[in-house]
Amino acid sequence: MSNLELAPSVMRFYGETVNEDARLRSSADGRMELVRTQELLRRFLPPAPARVLDVGGGTGIHAEWLAKDGYDVTLVDPVPRHVESASAVCPAVVGDARDLSESDDSFDVVQLLGPLYHLPDPEDRRTALAEAHRVVKPGGLVAAAAINRYASLFEHVTYSHLHTERIRDSVSKILETAVYDGVRGFTLSYFHRAEELVSELVASGLTDVQVFGIEGPAWSLVKTAEQQPGEGPTDELIASAMEAARMAEPYPELLAASSHLLAVGRAPLTSTPDINGGEH
Repeated sequence: MSNLELAPSVMRFYGETVNEDARLRSSADGRMELVRTQELLRRFLPPAPARVLDVGGGTGIHAEWLAKDGYDVTLVDPVPRHVESASAVCPAVVGDARDLSESDDSFDVVQLLGPLYHLPDPEDRRTALAEAHRVVKPGGLVAAAAINRYASLFEHVTYSHLHTERIRDSVSKILETAVYDGVRGFTLSYFHRAEELVSELVASGLTDVQVFGIEGPAWSLVKTAEQQPGEGPTDELIASAMEAARMAEPYPELLAASSHLLAVGRAPLTSTPDINGGEH
């Protein structure tokens, strides 16, 4: 286990307050996020039974479908109650994305579908991505998710309170600083721009980096339908929003409208010098 610690608000949020598994299974935009993440990753995953390290994998919601697809999954998460739940799905250990205990070049895929959300210090994000690069095999896949810089702007319209002074000021601060302090509601978080996420993966030494809008530009319409009085979003609305996400992929200007981003890249097949003059 790493000696590093996450911010106390993050540990409380996931350890005591929120059930992330339930969000992805029950809310309309959460279900969109889960299905689209599966859809995108399956384009790039090597054939099963490749080894997958699910870093920050929570209760195992992604590990579950990966294991059903035949992958050999190991999960790492800093929250003990997550690890306890995930252990029913796959081997799971308490650990930190910035200091993985796994060996060099030991996994075909390393995915970080959450750790970058809560590392506002750029050095911490660099370390987490460097660790993913270290652990993945040459030519292996690294996938990293991020919260979009503008997600809170769209989300708080769905709650019909962006026009209130407190929420307007809070969201304005996120847009200006890319950081939410976790004072109320959500927890300490970092909000990426798409080009920034790509740059961070490239800086870690990964190649062939691509970025996708997970839920696409129409997710907030689905969430609005769920939040407002009535029966909620229809299956047809959700299907249309999912199709909008797929259709938006060739148009990078639409990335700013997605709630979450997913970047994928590959470790070089040949060794490259690291910053200390050695090789990886």
